[in-house]
Amino acid sequence: MNNSFKKVVVTGLTLAMVMGGSTAAFASNDKGKGNDKDKDRGRDWNNVIETKYNDKNNDKNNKDININNLNVKNLNIKLSFDDVKGADVEWAARYIASLASKRVFEGYEDGTFQPRKTITRIEAITAAVRLMGLRDQAESAEAKAANLNFKDADKLKNSYSWATGYVSVALQNDLFEESDDMINPGKEADRLWATTLLIKAMKLQDEAKTKMNTKLTFKDANKIPAGSVGYIALAIEKNLIDGYEDNTFRPNNPVTRAELAALLDRTGSQLPDNASISGTISSTVSNNLLTLTVKGQPYSVELDSGAFIFRNGAKVAASELRTGDEVIVRTYGGKAIFVEVKKLGNGSSNQLPDNTNFTASVNAAVSNNILTVIKDGQSYSNELASNVSIIRNGQSVAASELRVGDEVLVRTSGGKVVFVAVTTLANDQQANFIVNGTYNSYTTNSSDQVNSISINKILNDGSVQNNVYYNTTSNVTFLYNTSNGTIQGDRSQLTSNRSVELRGTNNVVHTIVIK
Repeated sequence: MNNSFKKVVVTGLTLAMVMGGSTAAFASNDKGKGNDKDKDRGRDWNNVIETKYNDKNNDKNNKDININNLNVKNLNIKLSFDDVKGADVEWAARYIASLASKRVFEGYEDGTFQPRKTITRIEAITAAVRLMGLRDQAESAEAKAANLNFKDADKLKNSYSWATGYVSVALQNDLFEESDDMINPGKEADRLWATTLLIKAMKLQDEAKTKMNTKLTFKDANKIPAGSVGYIALAIEKNLIDGYEDNTFRPNNPVTRAELAALLDRTGSQLPDNASISGTISSTVSNNLLTLTVKGQPYSVELDSGAFIFRNGAKVAASELRTGDEVIVRTYGGKAIFVEVKKLGNGSSNQLPDNTNFTASVNAAVSNNILTVIKDGQSYSNELASNVSIIRNGQSVAASELRVGDEVLVRTSGGKVVFVAVTTLANDQQANFIVNGTYNSYTTNSSDQVNSISINKILNDGSVQNNVYYNTTSNVTFLYNTSNGTIQGDRSQLTSNRSVELRGTNNVVHTIVIK
């Protein structure tokens, strides 16, 4: 996977809230396909969680803090996903956790996040509305009953009835253009469209219009419509997104769930956040109690056993939090579920010793040009030098090729990493692939789920290898190419000799694109 989002959306898991055993992602009638199983569940989304300051000695008034709008009954919090593995998606862990802790963008009821899955427009619109703090309004009876004037309004109500209120609220908040006469809910959201949507969510349309004459320097800048130039220029200025390493923007590339998580979180960091507590750690964590100073007042809260704690570029244990660290905290049920260190405390020793050789294990995918390693339970982070030499498996590679779990020898100079040699490869190797060919057949398991597919594979030299079999994941995604773009598909569209593209990891297919 390319590093565009890792470069800047990520310049600047993983937490999913699953209601009563059903998914908290976006809805449809299929499990694990972008569903928001809110419909027909009889849930009251309008109640408010009230989480109290848990400082028995100092908060005598026991003041309530409104954290999220949801019914607390049957709420279970999941903090990690087995499918968020591999350097192409691990970088998104912090973004996914942050958004899920705010109930903006969440996982599926089957326990997966499906980070490589492409996002649809209706899913992106829903996430944008939630990011703006308008979830209650979008899920109100009034919004759900709105009469929409789009040409495909009937399709929305028939196939995405849960989303009517979100589209209504999006309209009221100028997330659509005046000339838009179609929602295209199932169409893949591409980079240009998603970026424009989130600039609108930030209410920065007027500022974007002042930048329409900006000269973008991307090699494919001619593929960006003139009326969109200002939106892209402003998004780059706001550090929401940037181009790829080959200086292309690729406006028509579809956005994956991992990429959207990064884009959403970078956008959200520039919007008001009333669901978080900001403070400074006043003492080291003891007896699982996090103690802060908040607006000059002491505040303490118990850490949830599965709390997601992010410090200095990596997920860490509570013991790595330091006095003086400036943090944001999100709570549920009186416990901290998400802690992010925004600024390291003075005197924190988190960089590798300078001018030395140091052995450790890679602790996180390289992000923002920062290498994070762990040794003896302590994490260290250093910037990579511009001329860094990285050797892995006997070859010189880019930093993006380093894997979590790689044992490395690191050399630093002037506070930056100048040399990295992988001495032992990580056990969990991720080998992503894309193959093309024509469809032959598929098999199913006892639950009638596709578990393998046979194609006539087109080789690099143009020749064809017949009857090549690939295993598939149990929740394999089907996409269907149409004249209007790529939409969600299903296996019924697989017909003999139909052109297909298989996308997968470690020789297991996770996405089938039907052409």
